[in-house]
Amino acid sequence: MQLRFTYNKKKVLQALRYHFIWQPEIRILLIVVIIFDIISAVLYMIGKVRPEPFLLGSFIWLVFIISFWFMLPNNIYKKSATFQDNFLIDFGNSAVTLQNERGHMQWQWGQFTKFIESPHFFHLYFSAKSFFLVPKDNMDDDFRHNLRGLLNEKIQQNK
Repeated sequence: MQLRFTYNKKKVLQALRYHFIWQPEIRILLIVVIIFDIISAVLYMIGKVRPEPFLLGSFIWLVFIISFWFMLPNNIYKKSATFQDNFLIDFGNSAVTLQNERGHMQWQWGQFTKFIESPHFFHLYFSAKSFFLVPKDNMDDDFRHNLRGLLNEKIQQNK
């Protein structure tokens, strides 16, 4: 199964946001900040605390959202030349081969730890923080269905 693709900036930024939000430590931090903000708001409303804890929680939540929703994805996109290239990817029986004008790279299926499907991409993970995005833009429904089956067969066995 072969696919030619390029990256769309808006879709890549959205995929990077998905990646960050899926990280357990980020989810836990977000939940803790929200719980702190709710508790401080309730305590402020019943007169037990001054407004500063609520304002602090709101400020932390705002910084959190700005950094993980806007700053980090944009910084990663700008620093990575990968998102400017044209690629040909081949999903073989024993390996995945990725080619562009500068060369090629081959990964055995055993090197992938998991995959996640988001609205516009398949995220192929090598580790919790290292992954490769395969866009769905040029895939028809049959290709997408067959690729999903291949990924389930080859990657899920390696967990």
